[in-house]
Amino acid sequence: MANVTMPQLGETVADGTVTKWMKSVGDTVVRGEILFEVSTDKVDTEIPAQHDGVLTRILVHEGETVDVGTVLAIIGGENEPALEEPSAAAAGTAATRVAASATTRTASASTDAQLSPVVRRLLSEHHLEPAQVTGTGPSGRITRDDVLAHVERAATATPGGEASLSPVVRRLLREHALDPATIQGTGADGRITRRDVEAAINAASAVPQGDEVIPFTRIRRLTAEHMVRSKATSAHTLMVREVDYERVESVRRTHGAAFKEREGFGLTYLAFNALAALATLREFPHLNSSVGDDELVVHHDLNLGIAVDIEDTGLVVPVIRQADTLSLRELALRIRELATRARTKRLTVDDTAKGTFTITNPGPFGTLITGAIINQPQVAILSTDGVQRRPVVVTTRDGESIAIHSTGMLALTFDHRVIDGAYAARFLARMAEILNTRDWAHELEIG
Repeated sequence: MANVTMPQLGETVADGTVTKWMKSVGDTVVRGEILFEVSTDKVDTEIPAQHDGVLTRILVHEGETVDVGTVLAIIGGENEPALEEPSAAAAGTAATRVAASATTRTASASTDAQLSPVVRRLLSEHHLEPAQVTGTGPSGRITRDDVLAHVERAATATPGGEASLSPVVRRLLREHALDPATIQGTGADGRITRRDVEAAINAASAVPQGDEVIPFTRIRRLTAEHMVRSKATSAHTLMVREVDYERVESVRRTHGAAFKEREGFGLTYLAFNALAALATLREFPHLNSSVGDDELVVHHDLNLGIAVDIEDTGLVVPVIRQADTLSLRELALRIRELATRARTKRLTVDDTAKGTFTITNPGPFGTLITGAIINQPQVAILSTDGVQRRPVVVTTRDGESIAIHSTGMLALTFDHRVIDGAYAARFLARMAEILNTRDWAHELEIG
């Protein structure tokens, strides 16, 4: 028998919310396969099973938030019987649940010690927990007659009646003020299951006239709160600069196929923009800062955040620590790795911590100009928008002419409380210059 506990997802994380169980009680569990999903205030993470066996109990249900280290479920041996899932009330507080999950047979060691051998045997035979039976003995102690009376009431109760309901079903009915008589049970002998109650809850919350209600996920709710708080905190100001990407495009055309064959993914504009932004931030360090108590805190480490959209449910911003120490190729690999981990829910909270400057990249969708919201407590965020082939005026030794170049927009949103417009304009001008003049083939480590 093995306990499944709430993992430590980051050095500053004290608790987590179970958002989804991938297995049900009674299912076979194989070590390494995803067992459940947990959400913090930063990321959603899929947690793999650490043991083989059968999921015999779930102690913490979807939507419940518990401390790190709390026992969430129990994985037993192949021949160990699956037990009814207890409600949060039956399990008690997180500390009580840890004690309760130490054994699958009794609620706790102290309760077990108070039970007579006959009572323990009857509870075991009828698959009951002590918490399900009301004791009438001295100090509420459970007697033999109490167990037999409980069993008799359950046997004579009509399907869906109160006595036949599991603790988790009773809790859901109570929380949503539902009458069990109005719910059609799909369990054995018409018994009402947790899924039956959840279906009734969803049906009750449906909106008429063809509208659909989609409840906010935890990550969507937290994203919304963060965006509103940012707008209320910073004096958002948008500045845009057009950039000639022809020098970058030349390297992508010449070396893109070889890069993709070697690395397994395409060479996008994002890596070039990221490297140019990092080089420019060294010259304009006030944009790599945060606001303190009537002061500007300038960060010497360049920890670059890359905003990643998670299946239209919200944004997460994994961070590349000391990103300015990486080459163009290393930066492209790191961006790809973090984006993949974000979309497969394998980020930890530490992966999203200590960012000092953020880039959001809607460009692949052909955007023109994006006024992004600042990722607090940073003072700026850069949007790298779509790059298109356009006619431009170029100057040569023979004068001016029209040529077809790849051009796009860089949109910098900055906090005007601490950054002046001229400073932001110079940052964009310098970044555009780097993109249009750097020896990108050398940066790509091609020579």
